[in-house]
Amino acid sequence: MSKRIKIVFGALAAAGLIAAIVLGVSGYQLWQQDKTEQARTDAMSTASRTVSAMFTYEPATVDTELPRAADNLTESFRAEYLKLIEQAIAPGAKEKQLTVKATTQAEGVVSADPEKAVVLLYLNQLTTSKDSPEGATSGSRVRVSLDKADNRWLVSQVTPV
Repeated sequence: MSKRIKIVFGALAAAGLIAAIVLGVSGYQLWQQDKTEQARTDAMSTASRTVSAMFTYEPATVDTELPRAADNLTESFRAEYLKLIEQAIAPGAKEKQLTVKATTQAEGVVSADPEKAVVLLYLNQLTTSKDSPEGATSGSRVRVSLDKADNRWLVSQVTPV
């Protein structure tokens, strides 16, 4: 084989290697982008569903409804939430005969990657009580932090904004 043919084959091999590297990196970036986009969608859905459940209750079932919502919280946040239910929310709901229905009006992702996300929710709460049976509606915004654990999204913090 002549020296010129060896140079041409060497150049073609190098070009092929460079093309494979570029395609591999591009493929990985596309795969990572798809994972992040799926994280955004899944985290937003989990945040909306979980937070609405966390703030929706009736006096007769508050002891069972709210702890069920805690199944979608991280371990440390679950402990805080269950303590709040036991010490404040459940006794208040029973004493004042509070019924609260929370619904998500709008939602948006603040940040997300395949393992962590932050979502902003706009909530409406309709509250009725024995003193106010006609009810009152209030709006609020909350920042919801989520962590992915065991292939599912869990709420790790809810902060009023």
